[in-house]
Amino acid sequence: MSAPGGFPAPSAPPSYEETTGINVNYPHPYPASELGQRPNVKGVNPPPYFVQPGPVPNPVTVQTVYVQQPVVFYDHPVQMCCPSCNKMIVTHLTYTSGALAWLSCGGLCLLGCIAGCCLIPFCIDALRDVDHFCPNCKALIGSYKRL
Repeated sequence: MSAPGGFPAPSAPPSYEETTGINVNYPHPYPASELGQRPNVKGVNPPPYFVQPGPVPNPVTVQTVYVQQPVVFYDHPVQMCCPSCNKMIVTHLTYTSGALAWLSCGGLCLLGCIAGCCLIPFCIDALRDVDHFCPNCKALIGSYKRL
């Protein structure tokens, strides 16, 4: 039986033994040959060499994290990024009476300055505590305590 076009119909593929050239006649699988000569096998390819793929490494994601250094507040304005509104600002200062102003007032009273001179420490900014505020969102950012 022939296929259209004049070519013979394809048959079943060759077996493994036929492909690799192994003779199925056991106990003598190979024809006897003279010493040092290789058997004459034409058109036989060696068995294919398969490499098993190794494990695929997981993709690594890189995330950049910016760590802001802690800000130390003193009695002068600080340029920083506001943690509340995330804008670059220069802090606005307000002064409040703290422990140093009250101790100075009490010390002046003990020295005899009772007629109002003992209230002078509440007017001197160098003796008062400092609060730092954001000029944009008015949030309290930090404080500087004198004592």
